[in-house]
Amino acid sequence: MFKDLFGAFKSLSPIIFGLLLFQLIILKSPLQKPYSFFGGYFLSLAGLFFFLKGISLCLIPMGESVGSNLTVLDNKLLIIVIGFLIGYLSTLPEPALQALAMEAEELTIGALPRNVLIQVVAIGFGVGMSLGIMKILFQISTAKVVIPLLVAVIILTHFAPEGIVGIAFDSASATTGPVNIPINMAIAIGLSKIIASSDPLLNGFGLVGLTSLGTVISVLLFGILVRI
Repeated sequence: MFKDLFGAFKSLSPIIFGLLLFQLIILKSPLQKPYSFFGGYFLSLAGLFFFLKGISLCLIPMGESVGSNLTVLDNKLLIIVIGFLIGYLSTLPEPALQALAMEAEELTIGALPRNVLIQVVAIGFGVGMSLGIMKILFQISTAKVVIPLLVAVIILTHFAPEGIVGIAFDSASATTGPVNIPINMAIAIGLSKIIASSDPLLNGFGLVGLTSLGTVISVLLFGILVRI
């Protein structure tokens, strides 16, 4: 426990106190509300510790357990569909995505509703998740999946409205958050471990990239359809 707490301290403290020293020494600006600052620091430290501990105790083991038991279904198509549903549902509560969708709705004056963007992103993530599961089940090389997706992204970027392109790429980054990635990556690794002749290092990883590409493509397609 103390080792995990010290790990959280090492991760958080350098950037926090580095910025504090930069402000005090270089910028020569006094610290506003020091009690609030240090109180927030300790709350952030405790939050990071509990969050990382919770992931290691709950999300990652559960994800690996689900992934390793998916083969019990003995139906590859059903496993791929379940992968889509897991990816879709785990994307909806992502805090970063919620924040991005609110900003997009505000800047477009409601032309891009928050709930619509979240649904489009979640569908794209789910499709990317199902592609990652399919890659593991059928032992498809990563290049054969990624290269066509990259080509599709380049083509769609050319035809999509300019305003939607930036939102599409930021949406992909917003899905790589604290809820989504631990669950889905653990599922992929757990599934890869249980399949004979599958190397978890080669097949279990790379799923995050596929889900990001799926998200970009879904948002770009949405922008093209709206313009049409």
